[in-house]
Amino acid sequence: MCKTEYAVCGSPHLLEGSLSAFLPSLNLAPRLSIPNPWIRSYSFDGKEEWEVNPLYCNTVREIYPYSNSNRLLNIVDMAIFDFLIGNMDRHHYEMFTKFGDDGFLLHLDNARGFGRHSHDEISILAPLSQCCMIKRTTLLRLQLLAEPEFRLSDVMRESLLQDPLAPVLTEPHLLALDRRLQLVLGAVGKCIDTFGEATVVANDTQSPAAHRAKLGT
Repeated sequence: MCKTEYAVCGSPHLLEGSLSAFLPSLNLAPRLSIPNPWIRSYSFDGKEEWEVNPLYCNTVREIYPYSNSNRLLNIVDMAIFDFLIGNMDRHHYEMFTKFGDDGFLLHLDNARGFGRHSHDEISILAPLSQCCMIKRTTLLRLQLLAEPEFRLSDVMRESLLQDPLAPVLTEPHLLALDRRLQLVLGAVGKCIDTFGEATVVANDTQSPAAHRAKLGT
Protein backbone atom coordinates (compact mmCIF):
# COMPACT_ATOMS: atom_id res chain seq x y z
CA MET A 1 0.00 0.00 0.00
CA CYS A 2 1.81 3.10 -1.20
CA LYS A 3 0.77 6.40 0.34
CA THR A 4 2.69 9.62 0.65
CA GLU A 5 2.29 9.60 4.44
CA TYR A 6 4.02 6.21 4.68
CA ALA A 7 7.59 7.13 3.84
CA VAL A 8 9.88 4.17 3.18
CA CYS A 9 13.63 4.61 3.55
CA GLY A 10 16.59 2.26 3.50
CA SER A 11 19.23 2.22 6.18
CA PRO A 12 21.29 3.28 4.32
CA HIS A 13 20.06 1.42 1.24
CA LEU A 14 18.55 -1.87 2.49
CA LEU A 15 14.94 -2.65 3.39
CA GLU A 16 13.54 -5.58 5.39
CA GLY A 17 10.88 -7.60 3.62
CA SER A 18 8.61 -10.55 4.28
CA LEU A 19 7.99 -13.86 2.55
CA SER A 20 4.41 -14.99 1.99
CA ALA A 21 3.11 -18.53 1.60
CA PHE A 22 -0.16 -19.00 -0.25
CA LEU A 23 -2.95 -21.48 0.45
CA PRO A 24 -4.53 -23.61 -2.31
CA SER A 25 -7.02 -21.87 -4.57
CA LEU A 26 -10.58 -21.30 -3.38
CA ASN A 27 -11.71 -23.99 -5.82
CA LEU A 28 -9.71 -26.60 -3.91
CA ALA A 29 -10.12 -25.20 -0.39
CA PRO A 30 -13.18 -22.91 -0.17
CA ARG A 31 -12.94 -20.42 2.68
CA LEU A 32 -14.64 -17.32 3.98
CA SER A 33 -13.05 -13.95 4.71
CA ILE A 34 -14.68 -12.45 7.80
CA PRO A 35 -14.16 -8.95 9.20
CA ASN A 36 -12.41 -8.90 12.56
CA PRO A 37 -14.80 -7.43 15.19
CA TRP A 38 -11.76 -5.58 16.53
CA ILE A 39 -10.74 -4.16 13.17
CA ARG A 40 -8.55 -1.09 13.57
CA SER A 41 -9.54 2.29 12.14
CA TYR A 42 -7.58 2.94 8.96
CA SER A 43 -8.17 6.67 8.75
CA PHE A 44 -7.06 9.75 10.61
CA ASP A 45 -10.56 11.14 11.19
CA GLY A 46 -12.31 8.55 13.34
CA LYS A 47 -12.07 5.51 15.62
CA GLU A 48 -13.79 2.14 15.73
CA GLU A 49 -16.22 1.51 18.58
CA TRP A 50 -13.89 -0.87 20.42
CA GLU A 51 -11.25 1.87 20.55
CA VAL A 52 -13.52 4.17 22.58
CA ASN A 53 -15.92 1.79 24.35
CA PRO A 54 -14.35 -0.54 26.96
CA LEU A 55 -17.64 -2.49 27.11
CA TYR A 56 -17.60 -3.21 23.38
CA CYS A 57 -17.30 -6.97 23.95
CA ASN A 58 -20.82 -7.02 25.40
CA THR A 59 -22.06 -5.96 21.97
CA VAL A 60 -20.00 -8.60 20.16
CA ARG A 61 -21.34 -11.34 22.44
CA GLU A 62 -24.86 -10.62 21.17
CA ILE A 63 -23.91 -11.16 17.52
CA TYR A 64 -23.92 -14.58 15.86
CA PRO A 65 -21.65 -16.57 15.68
CA TYR A 66 -19.85 -14.98 18.65
CA SER A 67 -22.94 -15.55 20.80
CA ASN A 68 -23.05 -19.36 20.78
CA SER A 69 -19.76 -20.86 19.62
CA ASN A 70 -16.05 -20.96 20.39
CA ARG A 71 -15.46 -18.19 17.85
CA LEU A 72 -14.90 -15.49 20.46
CA LEU A 73 -12.33 -17.62 22.28
CA ASN A 74 -10.59 -18.17 18.95
CA ILE A 75 -10.57 -14.41 18.36
CA VAL A 76 -8.85 -13.98 21.74
CA ASP A 77 -6.26 -16.60 20.72
CA MET A 78 -5.67 -14.70 17.49
CA ALA A 79 -5.27 -11.41 19.36
CA ILE A 80 -2.66 -12.94 21.66
CA PHE A 81 -0.77 -14.27 18.65
CA ASP A 82 -0.91 -10.85 16.99
CA PHE A 83 0.26 -9.11 20.15
CA LEU A 84 3.24 -11.41 20.50
CA ILE A 85 4.38 -10.66 16.95
CA GLY A 86 3.32 -7.00 17.05
CA ASN A 87 0.78 -7.24 14.21
CA MET A 88 -1.73 -4.38 14.27
CA ASP A 89 -3.19 -5.20 10.85
CA ARG A 90 -5.70 -8.00 11.55
CA HIS A 91 -8.62 -6.53 9.62
CA HIS A 92 -10.00 -9.91 8.50
CA TYR A 93 -9.61 -13.58 9.33
CA GLU A 94 -10.48 -16.60 7.22
CA MET A 95 -12.07 -20.00 7.81
CA PHE A 96 -12.38 -23.12 5.70
CA THR A 97 -16.07 -23.58 4.90
CA LYS A 98 -15.72 -27.36 5.23
CA PHE A 99 -15.57 -27.16 9.03
CA GLY A 100 -18.55 -24.86 9.58
CA ASP A 101 -18.93 -22.13 12.18
CA ASP A 102 -16.85 -23.92 14.82
CA GLY A 103 -13.82 -24.41 12.58
CA PHE A 104 -10.42 -22.93 13.31
CA LEU A 105 -9.35 -19.45 12.27
CA LEU A 106 -6.70 -19.00 9.60
CA HIS A 107 -4.08 -16.46 10.66
CA LEU A 108 -3.30 -15.15 7.19
CA ASP A 109 -1.49 -11.97 6.23
CA ASN A 110 1.03 -11.46 9.05
CA ALA A 111 3.29 -9.22 7.00
CA ARG A 112 3.00 -6.32 9.47
CA GLY A 113 4.34 -8.50 12.28
CA PHE A 114 7.78 -8.17 13.88
CA GLY A 115 8.13 -4.49 13.10
CA ARG A 116 9.27 -2.47 16.12
CA HIS A 117 10.73 -4.83 18.68
CA SER A 118 10.93 -2.01 21.25
CA HIS A 119 7.21 -1.18 21.17
CA ASP A 120 4.42 -3.29 22.69
CA GLU A 121 1.06 -2.25 21.23
CA ILE A 122 -1.29 -3.07 24.10
CA SER A 123 -4.39 -2.20 22.07
CA ILE A 124 -3.91 -5.43 20.08
CA LEU A 125 -4.96 -7.28 23.25
CA ALA A 126 -8.37 -5.56 23.33
CA PRO A 127 -10.32 -8.82 22.72
CA LEU A 128 -8.65 -10.35 25.78
CA SER A 129 -8.82 -7.32 28.05
CA GLN A 130 -12.39 -6.36 27.07
CA CYS A 131 -13.90 -9.87 27.01
CA CYS A 132 -11.81 -11.27 29.87
CA MET A 133 -11.92 -14.83 28.60
CA ILE A 134 -9.28 -17.31 27.47
CA LYS A 135 -9.06 -21.04 26.77
CA ARG A 136 -7.51 -23.03 29.58
CA THR A 137 -5.21 -24.80 27.14
CA THR A 138 -4.04 -21.45 25.77
CA LEU A 139 -3.33 -20.16 29.28
CA LEU A 140 -1.47 -23.33 30.25
CA ARG A 141 0.67 -23.13 27.12
CA LEU A 142 1.51 -19.48 27.78
CA GLN A 143 2.38 -20.21 31.39
CA LEU A 144 4.62 -23.05 30.29
CA LEU A 145 6.40 -20.82 27.77
CA ALA A 146 7.09 -18.36 30.58
CA GLU A 147 9.03 -20.97 32.58
CA PRO A 148 12.84 -20.79 32.34
CA GLU A 149 13.22 -24.26 30.84
CA PHE A 150 10.66 -23.62 28.09
CA ARG A 151 11.12 -19.87 27.55
CA LEU A 152 9.33 -18.69 24.41
CA SER A 153 12.39 -16.92 22.99
CA ASP A 154 14.50 -20.06 23.44
CA VAL A 155 11.86 -22.29 21.82
CA MET A 156 11.55 -19.90 18.88
CA ARG A 157 15.32 -19.52 18.52
CA GLU A 158 15.82 -23.28 18.43
CA SER A 159 12.96 -23.79 15.99
CA LEU A 160 14.16 -21.09 13.59
CA LEU A 161 17.67 -22.53 13.48
CA GLN A 162 16.24 -25.23 11.23
CA ASP A 163 15.00 -22.65 8.73
CA PRO A 164 17.04 -22.15 5.52
CA LEU A 165 16.81 -18.39 6.17
CA ALA A 166 18.06 -18.68 9.77
CA PRO A 167 18.19 -16.78 12.02
CA VAL A 168 14.99 -15.17 10.59
CA LEU A 169 14.35 -13.07 13.73
CA THR A 170 16.88 -10.80 15.36
CA GLU A 171 17.70 -11.26 19.04
CA PRO A 172 15.74 -8.12 20.11
CA HIS A 173 12.63 -9.56 18.44
CA LEU A 174 13.09 -12.86 20.25
CA LEU A 175 13.48 -11.13 23.60
CA ALA A 176 10.40 -9.03 22.84
CA LEU A 177 8.38 -12.26 22.75
CA ASP A 178 9.26 -12.98 26.38
CA ARG A 179 8.40 -9.42 27.42
CA ARG A 180 5.07 -9.46 25.62
CA LEU A 181 4.21 -12.88 27.00
CA GLN A 182 4.50 -11.46 30.51
CA LEU A 183 2.13 -8.65 29.50
CA VAL A 184 -0.41 -11.21 28.23
CA LEU A 185 -0.23 -13.15 31.48
CA GLY A 186 -0.58 -9.90 33.38
CA ALA A 187 -3.76 -9.06 31.44
CA VAL A 188 -5.19 -12.51 32.20
CA GLY A 189 -4.26 -12.10 35.86
CA LYS A 190 -6.05 -8.76 36.03
CA CYS A 191 -9.18 -10.34 34.55
CA ILE A 192 -9.04 -13.19 37.06
CA ASP A 193 -8.63 -10.75 39.94
CA THR A 194 -11.73 -8.89 38.74
CA PHE A 195 -14.08 -11.71 37.68
CA GLY A 196 -12.61 -14.91 39.11
CA GLU A 197 -10.85 -17.78 37.38
CA ALA A 198 -14.05 -19.80 36.83
CA THR A 199 -15.50 -16.96 34.75
CA VAL A 200 -12.36 -16.02 32.83
CA VAL A 201 -10.76 -19.39 32.02
CA ALA A 202 -12.82 -21.58 29.68
CA ASN A 203 -12.24 -25.27 30.31
CA ASP A 204 -11.16 -27.50 27.45
CA THR A 205 -9.58 -30.91 27.30
CA GLN A 206 -5.78 -30.87 27.43
CA SER A 207 -3.93 -31.22 30.72
CA PRO A 208 -0.78 -29.35 31.80
CA ALA A 209 1.16 -32.62 31.45
CA ALA A 210 0.10 -32.86 27.82
CA HIS A 211 1.43 -29.37 27.11
CA ARG A 212 4.72 -30.11 28.84
CA ALA A 213 5.11 -33.41 26.97
CA LYS A 214 4.51 -31.71 23.63
CA LEU A 215 7.14 -29.06 24.18
CA GLY A 216 9.58 -31.57 25.64
CA THR A 217 9.56 -33.84 22.56
